[in-house]
This record gives sequence, C-alpha cells and structure tokens, in this order.
Amino acid sequence: MTLKSKLIGSVAGLAALGAVQAQAADEITVAYFLEWPMPFQYAKAKGMYDEALGVKVNWVSFDAGTAMSAAMASGDVQISVSQGVPPFVVAASAGQDIQVVDVAVSYSENDNCVVADALEIDKDSAKELEGKKVGVPIGTAAHYGFLKQMDHFGVDIGTMEIVDMAPPDGAAAFAQGSLDMVCGWGGALRRMKEHGNVLLTGAEKEELGILVFDVTSAPANFVSEEPELLAKFLKVTADMNAMWNSGEHTDEMLPVIAKDAGMDEEATAETIATFVFPSVEEQLGEKWLGGGAQEFMKGVAGVFVEAGSIPSALDSYDAAVNTGPLMSAKGM
Repeated sequence: MTLKSKLIGSVAGLAALGAVQAQAADEITVAYFLEWPMPFQYAKAKGMYDEALGVKVNWVSFDAGTAMSAAMASGDVQISVSQGVPPFVVAASAGQDIQVVDVAVSYSENDNCVVADALEIDKDSAKELEGKKVGVPIGTAAHYGFLKQMDHFGVDIGTMEIVDMAPPDGAAAFAQGSLDMVCGWGGALRRMKEHGNVLLTGAEKEELGILVFDVTSAPANFVSEEPELLAKFLKVTADMNAMWNSGEHTDEMLPVIAKDAGMDEEATAETIATFVFPSVEEQLGEKWLGGGAQEFMKGVAGVFVEAGSIPSALDSYDAAVNTGPLMSAKGM
C-alpha cells in the first residue's frame, strides 16, 4: 500500500544518511513553512536573528516536515522551525540524531482532514469512507491525525487508496474532484474546506488525545556544538511570541508576518487566531518538554508502528528532547 511503502522508504533513506555537517560558523540555514504565519517571522523579516546571533541566517521554505528531516540529515539545514511532531518521530525512530529544542506552536484547529461535499459524509457516517481515495502528506501531523480519526471511526484504511501528497497539491487535486478526502494544514486546509467538511473539530480531536503541535528541531551535533547560538535563536523567537501574545503589537506585526508568509492579512489573521504560542516557562513545564512531549512522541510512534508505517519505535524519546538551549534562552 502507498502509505506503508512511501513512509518506510523515507525512513530507510534517512537512516542511511551520515552525520550532519554544519555550515561555516558565519552562517546557518533555517527551515520554515510558507502559509504558516507565526510571530518569529516578524523578526525574520526585520533581520533581528542575524543581529542577535551575529551570523547570517539563510531561510528556506519547505512543504512538509519530512523534507525538513531530510535536509537536516544531509547538513543543508541546521534548525527547523515548526516541524510537526510526527515527521520528527519518524526520523528519530529511524535513527536520525535530531532533537526537539522548543515547542513552536499548538494548533488543533489548523490541521485536519476534509471530506468532499458531494459524498455527504460526516462523523455519523464515517464508515462510508472505506474504499475511498485520500490525499495525505505521509509521516506528518496530518497523517497521524488521519490514522487516529480513522481508528476512532472504525474505518479500515486497508480498503482505502492512500496517496502521499503535500497539502498544496492535495488541495488542488481535491478542488478538481480527484480525491474523496484530503488532509493538510494552514492555507491549504482553508482551500480544502471550500470543497468539503471536517469530521471532527479541534476540540473533539483533543478529547480523543489527538494533540497537534510543532517543535523547533535541530541535529544533535549542532545543538551540542553551537548551544549559545541556538539559545540566542530561541530567545529571539520567544521574544516575538511574547510580543504577539501581549496583544499590544498586532497592528504592527500582522502586515509583516502576512507578507513573509505569502498571505493576505485577512487570511493571516484567521489562521494565526487558531494558534497558541506557549511561553518559555510553559514549554519547560510538565505538559510540554518536562515529560508530556516525550510521552506523546512515544504514542505517535506506537500508532505508526501499528499501522505498518514505520518498522519500530524507540524505547524512549527522552534523549530526543534537549531543553538546555531553551533554559539558557530563559536566562538571557
């Protein structure tokens, strides 16, 4: 099945890659998503990271967290902002030495699956999805949410035709009527909803234990070799989150964030309103990096193993979280 072969293929590829080689000390490359508006983009657009770090920061956009993992494995990227937990877990489970260094955003309302209007299927008739064609970005938060929702509704995914598609591609195919169901996030999810309906709301998903949050991640050797540089990066990010969360700088920040995200201001406001940016103190607490995230990663890995999407899980994901740089950032 496409779901299994695609993901196991990517896992094997990641495991085969060697140690990450960081770029020259005078520059780093950071991965992020377009159409995924976040406060850090205000600092990105204003050159604040370059100034605070004292190095040139190159920014490169990706369309899925799995591609971020591959770029970190090859040494092309040193930091990934807002990588989904599932793609991180896939890479870590395959033996890639990467670490979570902060919680970037929580967004249960902004990552979901959408069923075509023409099918008239809702949560009371979800079993009718068996045998249908679905576009899913394999190995991502959307993939995890899809698996958990189908399990909740008792839908046999073995009967479904599952196609690995990045959200923008899935949204386009869905609009053309080529898919019965599609999963994604951000701007692509908004476009998907123009042609269909979700089965569960964000709150309903959370009740089922489907948390949806992204992390900032980095290769473990970069974390150990450049702890101060990384701490400064996280400090700027935390300052931008605090600035946004205060509600006092929205008019100043929103236009800059929208432009950097490649979105109009209305869509940006609608999207970012569904996001939660935890403070450093909250991130370091038990719910997140103090144990909750590690436990959640173990659960995600278990679901993927059970679905046959990855060969095996780690015994523990404790070593996949490094709070050292964030602790340092807190003291800056």
